[in-house]
Amino acid sequence: MKIVLAPDSYKNSLTAKEVAQSLRKGFERVYPDAEYVNVPMADGGEGTVQSLVDAKNGQMVTEQVINPLGNKAEAHYGLIDDGQVAVIEMAEASGIQYINQFTQNPYITTTFGTGELIKSAIKHGAKTVIIGIGGSATNDGGAGMAQALGAHLIDDKGEELQYGGAMLQKLDHIDISEMLPELADVKVIIASDVTNPLTGPDGASQVFGPQKGASPEMVEFLDQALSHYADILKRDLHKDLEQVAGAGAAGGLGAGLLAFTNSQMRSGVDIVVDYTDLKSKVKDADVVVTGEGQIDFQTKFGKTPIGVAKATKAVNPDTTVIAVAGSIGKKISELYPLGIDAIFTCVPGVEELSTAIKNTDQNLQQVAENIGRLIKNTKQN
Repeated sequence: MKIVLAPDSYKNSLTAKEVAQSLRKGFERVYPDAEYVNVPMADGGEGTVQSLVDAKNGQMVTEQVINPLGNKAEAHYGLIDDGQVAVIEMAEASGIQYINQFTQNPYITTTFGTGELIKSAIKHGAKTVIIGIGGSATNDGGAGMAQALGAHLIDDKGEELQYGGAMLQKLDHIDISEMLPELADVKVIIASDVTNPLTGPDGASQVFGPQKGASPEMVEFLDQALSHYADILKRDLHKDLEQVAGAGAAGGLGAGLLAFTNSQMRSGVDIVVDYTDLKSKVKDADVVVTGEGQIDFQTKFGKTPIGVAKATKAVNPDTTVIAVAGSIGKKISELYPLGIDAIFTCVPGVEELSTAIKNTDQNLQQVAENIGRLIKNTKQN
């Protein structure tokens, strides 16, 4: 019996590695001699760095950066594959956790710190940078990121633009002559499932601006500023990105990365599947167990359990794929045709969220044991 444990993290509870360990303890009560393979997973969002560092025995790096409000902060990223690959979550430096209802202001928030993380990774020798771009507090089109990497965004007075999306309205021209030279030889992989363009009714400002504190008037101004920015990118860098799918991700950081780096955009979970070599690990598995904190119909839109299920069924259609979640939401029946064979919740009954979070480890062990007993009984019969 070979059991592959490939879950995502449970937010505010356990890392993906810890979830896999808990599941394994439960299965071992039934199958003590089985072959177990733990593969911590993620989908490009929160937890991606930790999952890949755990899966690849990498290392974490700490860096001092500028946060979205222009203050100093401590942020982390990972190095894997002997330091050749860096894994970054933009939210570490430029995320929404740095702002609150009193400080949120997408006119001024910046991605400068994200650029500092990329620069640090390259200085450490990374030749590939994987960057997850969810959870941003910004709407600056990646302008701050580009400035941190050495680009100059100049206004009509010949001065460097200040931080923030509103400043893009004053952009006169872009000078990339002093950008980090090593950047030309670095491949950037953008982990994002967001398909929004940079501007317009489905763009960064209109769709995501309000969650970052933008009033209707601010949304309109920011959208116009990003449109002007796109015009300058097209003129000076010959990159026509305004309506490119995904350019609007993370307040337009998608567009900034596509404009200023040698980058491509991919599904986050597909990236993790590749870098963990998941397909080779599941091709002879009897059972694959995946999961995340909440499973519902939205899981089919690029979340970890569906990515694991699709990868598994692609190489071994007969393998049983089981998902375990902290809670189960609406329309999970939509997930079964996509490769998940069964879905279980680890919560044993009605209880407070804080209690459920506290008991996640033992609850996961118990549900894994129950699943193991069911599998064993089915095989015997």
